[in-house]
Amino acid sequence: MLHRRDALKGLAFTVGAAATGWASRAAAAPLEWTPTALTTEQARVLDVVSEWIIPTTDTPGARAAGVPQFIDRALTNYCDKAQKELLIGGLTRIDADARAAHGDVFVALKPEQQVALLTTYDQEVATGTGQSPGRPHFFSSLEDWVTIGYFTSETGATMALQYDPVPGAYNGCIPLAEVGRAWATR
Repeated sequence: MLHRRDALKGLAFTVGAAATGWASRAAAAPLEWTPTALTTEQARVLDVVSEWIIPTTDTPGARAAGVPQFIDRALTNYCDKAQKELLIGGLTRIDADARAAHGDVFVALKPEQQVALLTTYDQEVATGTGQSPGRPHFFSSLEDWVTIGYFTSETGATMALQYDPVPGAYNGCIPLAEVGRAWATR
């Protein structure tokens, strides 16, 4: 069984990932929320990409944790102009690149095509290409927002992490193997 830690390790996308069962989980689903900062098309791209970044495994994925809604709210209420332009521009680029390469919008592509496109962005992040000097790559920023949104959600904090609302004594410098997983507190 695929575990979250394996899915997050490097966040590297490969075409072989589609064969692990992620393909059906990341498929486009109708939006059950109304975006405020994003267009419906951008929100659908965000929904699918978020689920590819943190898929449903033995715990709920990004979609079930409400990560796309979290990012849309952050864009509406908290992000500055540069952050908005970076993320919204990146979502627009994903759709434009999908149309250029495959003749259709990102959410309509086959899982293997989606993974290949996301792999390209992941490789751009790793090599430092495809970004403006002094500005992060949109995909790196998007991965950060998805990760923050997931692990600060109730789902991520209580189901993917161990959760103890009243933790005991602090015992620093103990091996992670003794704890099992990282801890989240609220």
